[in-house]
Amino acid sequence: MSQPKVYSIAPDTPFLPTLAERILDGTLLGDWPRGEDNPFWLSDITIVLPTRRAQLALARAFAERGHGLMPDIRTFGGEAPEEEPFLPPIEADPLPQPVSRLERRLILARLIEAWSRTEQGAQTLSTPPNAAEILALADSLGQVVDDLNTEQVPASALKALAPDELAENWQRVLGFLNIALEAWPAILDGRGKADASAIRNLRLERQAATAPLVFGERPVIAAGSTGSIPATAHLLGALSRLPRGALVLPGLDPDLDYEALLRTEEAPHGHPQYGLAQLLRRLGTPPSTVVELGRPGVRAEVIRQSLALANGTARWAQTRAALLPRMAEAVKGITILGARTADEEARAIALAARGALMAHKSVGIVSPDRNLARRIAAELLRFELEVDDAAGSPLFHAPAGRLVRQILSLAANGFAPVDLVALLRSRATVLGLERAQVARLADILETRVLRGRRPGPGLAGIRALVAERREEERLAPLLDALETAIAPVCALLESDTRFSAALLARTLAEAFARVAAPGPMPGRSELEAWAEELGGREGEGPLLPATGLDQVLYKLMAGFEVRNAQPRRDDISIWGQLEARLQSPDLLILAGVNEDIWPETADPGPWLSRGMRLAAGLEPPERKQGLAAHDFEMALGNGEVIVAYAQRMGTSPALPSRLLQRLEAFIGEDAKALREKGRVWLEAARSLDTVVSPRGALRPMPRPPAAARPRRLSVTEIETLFRSPYDIYAKHVLGLRRLDPLGEEVGVRERGTMIHEVFARFIIEGHDIHAAGALATLNAMAREAFSGLEAVAERRDIWLRRFEHAARDFLAFERDRDGRIASRHAEVSGEWTFTLLDNFRLVGIADRLDVLKDGTLEIIDFKTGSVPTPADMRNFDAPQLLLEAAMAREGAFEGMEPRESSALIYMKIAAGPEAFKPTDFKPGQGFSLMGAADEVGRRLQRHVTEFLLSDARPMAARIRPDVTRRYRGTYDHLARNEEWTLLEGDEE
Repeated sequence: MSQPKVYSIAPDTPFLPTLAERILDGTLLGDWPRGEDNPFWLSDITIVLPTRRAQLALARAFAERGHGLMPDIRTFGGEAPEEEPFLPPIEADPLPQPVSRLERRLILARLIEAWSRTEQGAQTLSTPPNAAEILALADSLGQVVDDLNTEQVPASALKALAPDELAENWQRVLGFLNIALEAWPAILDGRGKADASAIRNLRLERQAATAPLVFGERPVIAAGSTGSIPATAHLLGALSRLPRGALVLPGLDPDLDYEALLRTEEAPHGHPQYGLAQLLRRLGTPPSTVVELGRPGVRAEVIRQSLALANGTARWAQTRAALLPRMAEAVKGITILGARTADEEARAIALAARGALMAHKSVGIVSPDRNLARRIAAELLRFELEVDDAAGSPLFHAPAGRLVRQILSLAANGFAPVDLVALLRSRATVLGLERAQVARLADILETRVLRGRRPGPGLAGIRALVAERREEERLAPLLDALETAIAPVCALLESDTRFSAALLARTLAEAFARVAAPGPMPGRSELEAWAEELGGREGEGPLLPATGLDQVLYKLMAGFEVRNAQPRRDDISIWGQLEARLQSPDLLILAGVNEDIWPETADPGPWLSRGMRLAAGLEPPERKQGLAAHDFEMALGNGEVIVAYAQRMGTSPALPSRLLQRLEAFIGEDAKALREKGRVWLEAARSLDTVVSPRGALRPMPRPPAAARPRRLSVTEIETLFRSPYDIYAKHVLGLRRLDPLGEEVGVRERGTMIHEVFARFIIEGHDIHAAGALATLNAMAREAFSGLEAVAERRDIWLRRFEHAARDFLAFERDRDGRIASRHAEVSGEWTFTLLDNFRLVGIADRLDVLKDGTLEIIDFKTGSVPTPADMRNFDAPQLLLEAAMAREGAFEGMEPRESSALIYMKIAAGPEAFKPTDFKPGQGFSLMGAADEVGRRLQRHVTEFLLSDARPMAARIRPDVTRRYRGTYDHLARNEEWTLLEGDEE
């Protein structure tokens, strides 16, 4: 057979347009007749490309050159109908059916689960793996199988490894691998199936063997492949050796020392040319015989020098000096965009893409980071640009997948209010009713039933709250439909035994069908296909517990992608690295060019170390980095290209890719100009959501008429009147009340309130503090008060145990002071009317009013939060106890005679060392206790006169702010405090 005919197209030459031109001008056809003597000559040519997108782009290139009659353009390893022309004109055994990724995942997971229960497995795994971890291990084991198949290394090669040279954990792993990989072919044979990677090898080998019979003397051109798969390399060699066969490589560097590159001791696997060097060695073709089809410029030389081998960087000074006169020409068209965050990166890329589209340019965006790709697509929607993401979106994140996850969360969390409202608020939820009806009933359920309430467990707890609110008649249709839809999922999760993944899939699919609205929904068909395949695999995969199923679902849905079915504009696309390799848009944007993303981390996986892979004859993990570097090299040759990265990923600092760092290091000072060009888009991105002339909100100064201002306040609201009259305005004039949080967890504050109520009840009911059963009585009251916390039973039990300590402290406190107490009074209501202030009423409930034997009062305020600071007491910023003392002197409390107060005490009842340690109220210098009460009374009257009885005085916000407060006030957001306090220079 003849020598292979190998060609190359440099990175800075458009690959597919150049390929079309060299076919049309006959360079790649030899003496094949073309022109008027053979009008159908183009249709006799076969071209094989790596991807469908390249196939479509090449067809477009021929059409743009006036050729409507196309060549036969195929893809390597395409679908079976496409490959029929490749089939040999002889009988051949049919290829086996491929095992699906999901089926293989389940089978291997069962093997791993069984191994994890053995002594060897338990010693190897630090902790017993859960179901999600087992499924992840199964996927990585499947990758080992694919690597062995792809690189045509028999599994028996692992047995040749010397166990004694390995650490103990690797010896145990290797023992499992030898058993599992030996059993794996037999498992597949029993099912009449084979790995997709093995079938691909068989198909490619068959195509290589029969190529002379299929194509004969007709031209056939294989283009764009690097031959990284050995079977593909074999086919490339067979096609290139045909009488009119040709191989066109992407971006071969003819000047590279390939012998040095292939010396493994220099670790060249991450070099962009390593794969091409391997291919040429397999073909037996020296680089000097490769014909360049394009017109390589200085850009290609700069890229190749910047990505040279480590020993090549020693010659950078000489090569840079030689290229320096043309360096500006080389980097013309390159822009570097170093964003602060991934969010800013996506926004800047979207702006750059929009700018190119407005200039009637085509745009291609390449990113290996799928999350970043989705961010860019979302940013483009700002400008009504719907972009087609070639990779699609994972089923787990698609609308159909999200709805299934919401159903699972609702059942797993016992109909928690947040999960319930989230499901009902989804526009995909109908439950067999009209969507408008579901939305209306969801409003009623949320606002009238669930806000501020804590239901018991399950749907029964929701129904109990509905009955308490007397909303059964209106909400019954919704709750009945919800129960019918979700009951099978709840029953599955409440079962005592573990269940199969197949049962989970069938149950979730049935619930989805009952919950979801009919009609099109992104991901519906993919979800149905997933459920059908998984639901038919009873007995496969690990058995699942009823907990942690969200992560299990994520692993089970891996590999199911939702593609866009709607037509999108064709002048902008988001591609993966492989899809973009041969594309040449007017503007190519490389996104996510960060270290550990492009290229990705060289991770050998959990089953084989790097040394074990090399010893077995497998490529090291750095091989993927070499492919990523080649993709970077090809993309950077585009005429106009933007290279973007982020300086932070989430909350962690990030580095630009080593590929970009090497490029900038080689370019030198000219790299600053490339960054300056990127700064334009970064500044535009930063200013996109910024007001050009920012003007902060002014301090709110509402002036409602005096008649609309309140004539009744509680003693706890007087501090608010002193500090921020605006809050009184919002609450009493506007009538705004804070919505209680939905599904708020029981916290320390509520625990303190319950304890407070128990102690008050003990006093009100007149129990004897010296009785032998006093502690038992308090504990019984606490159990009754805490009985409504069935939803958090474990926390309730802990609090009840802690309450006993608080009860002992309470009794000790009361017994210690009993000798000076004449009578105790708890939860005493009071009202003080100021006739001279338009009958303004001050109301309140005193926690404790204890009459001392000397006839005075001791007023106690039990605090569940913090005690006021001494400064607040001195400055009258904590007026509650002083006002209660003034009310007591006026006889304003029910059933109490007018009395002077001799002691005002704060008592903290929360847990901790400060519990039940009294804090005396300390008035300011020059004031007695009742003198301070008189002063606070005068201040109250002045504030009422100024802020409540006058039309002129505005009810301003934060006139005396509490700078020690670390929580948001109820009306802070309404007053837009953060805006105008910053404007006025408030330190807080």
